[in-house]
Amino acid sequence: MDLREKTFRLIDDLKLTCQSYGLGNDGNEYKIITQMFLYKFLNDKFGYAIKHTCTDLSMIIAHSDKWEEAYAGLQPEEREELLYALDPNVPKLQPQHLISYLWNNQTKGEFDALFDSTMEAIAHDNIDIFSTQTTERTRIPIFEPLTVFVTDTAKRADFARALIDKLVNFSFEETFEEHYDFFAAIFEHLIKDYNTDSGGKYAEYYTPHSIATIMARLLVGDNPDLRGMEVYDPSAGTGTLLMALAHQIGEERCTIYSQDISQRSNKMLKLNLILNNLVHSLDNAIQGDTLTAPYHKNDAGTALRQFDFIVSNPPFKVDFVDTHKAVAAQTARFWAGVPNVPKEINPKKPKMAIYTCFLQHVINSLKPGGKAAIVVPTGFITAKSGIEGKILKHIVENHIVYGCISMPSNVFATTGTNVSVVFLQKPKAGEDTSNRKITLIDASKLGEEYKEGNNQKLRLRDEEISKIVDTFANQQAEDGFSVVVSYDELMEKGCSLSAGQYFDIKIEYIDITAEEFASRINGYKQTLASQFAESRQLEDEIMNQLASLKLA
Repeated sequence: MDLREKTFRLIDDLKLTCQSYGLGNDGNEYKIITQMFLYKFLNDKFGYAIKHTCTDLSMIIAHSDKWEEAYAGLQPEEREELLYALDPNVPKLQPQHLISYLWNNQTKGEFDALFDSTMEAIAHDNIDIFSTQTTERTRIPIFEPLTVFVTDTAKRADFARALIDKLVNFSFEETFEEHYDFFAAIFEHLIKDYNTDSGGKYAEYYTPHSIATIMARLLVGDNPDLRGMEVYDPSAGTGTLLMALAHQIGEERCTIYSQDISQRSNKMLKLNLILNNLVHSLDNAIQGDTLTAPYHKNDAGTALRQFDFIVSNPPFKVDFVDTHKAVAAQTARFWAGVPNVPKEINPKKPKMAIYTCFLQHVINSLKPGGKAAIVVPTGFITAKSGIEGKILKHIVENHIVYGCISMPSNVFATTGTNVSVVFLQKPKAGEDTSNRKITLIDASKLGEEYKEGNNQKLRLRDEEISKIVDTFANQQAEDGFSVVVSYDELMEKGCSLSAGQYFDIKIEYIDITAEEFASRINGYKQTLASQFAESRQLEDEIMNQLASLKLA
């Protein structure tokens, strides 16, 4: 079994444990799975780090048969010296925080209390680095007590033992040499059971890895000179788009900023950041409503912070009745308007196009010269009126849009809505963008269908991803697939970003002789005469049948 399969097996074993204790599909299951996975990852990362810090103490630990025992055997001042030498992105763990310690103390009474207190102690000792925040600056610790989710108190200790049992015979050490693609696949497997639209008011729509890759590659390209880039997602979800973007730039060459209203998303985003060596960005992962209380602002706190790159896959429709007044009051920020509250509210069929608010927020948050890619319902790209029409006109008239890709239907597992990705670049002051060309791609016919369980899905193949990226990056026109147009041409078509509206209509002509033409016409006449005769015969039969009917 290879490393990836072993890691998948660990995740599945943790899920089975939750099911065995009545927590399968429970609202708290995701907390348990992600926290235990992360606990194991950080435990092994800590062990790896203290064996490779280039100190005499590290040499002693590295050459021990059991590094945990060697670490526990150090004098308190020696442990402090070793912890001081660690990279800030490595958690600081005491001997009693290690999985081996819990394993060796399973037979003690009230093991559930020991287990939960260990989680809280690790979170407390690492609160400065390994935590996220809310918009009110409340710290969200990395770990929380877990056995409380088992309602039968008599089973909590056994539950804790079962979780530790799944962790003790697995090691993450060999994964530390792996990179983005490995952890992207692991993360996707980890959250697949929670990738639904049942997350409540703001559902966590997971962006397919292929779409995230396309967006990142087209925003960044292969520029090796990028340094100190600030990247942002105002509706970050689990962080798929941000991870792809950071990987394309280089994790050490960018800082991530994010915000999302969902507690569940925040917990999973935190895990994603740690897995992808982006611990330095944890403090910027904010839980809260971006539309009512945007957290990331300039140093003076008087305006929105502006970023080098922005990605977003916002919710398309949400009836935000409770916060509508607060959002609508920000007229300068939402210059194209805010969706009206519908007369009737149906939680299963929201009507308010909330994505239009996020679109305006993204445009406002772009630096001059900055680039953005945002997922929108395909209906937006041909809008003629309303808020959508105003935004579309704004990004065309102000030379902000520079491309659009219409994706295949069903490529997003959680929504049947056809989607497109709009690419934006805010012009720099004084920049002449009149000759900029806009690339429009219709990729709706690409992709292969496959089944996952009972669900019919669609995915883009590697060669199709390359085709989209190369065509867009090189601004190539291809019949029935892509066009390259000017802003004047967009204006002539009512600002439409639909590639299909710019394709040439081609009529194929076939040369035939007069005799061939006459022969075809005679053939058509004979066929029609035969069909007309048959029709008359059927009419006569129907009339005769009706005439023979009598009332009994």
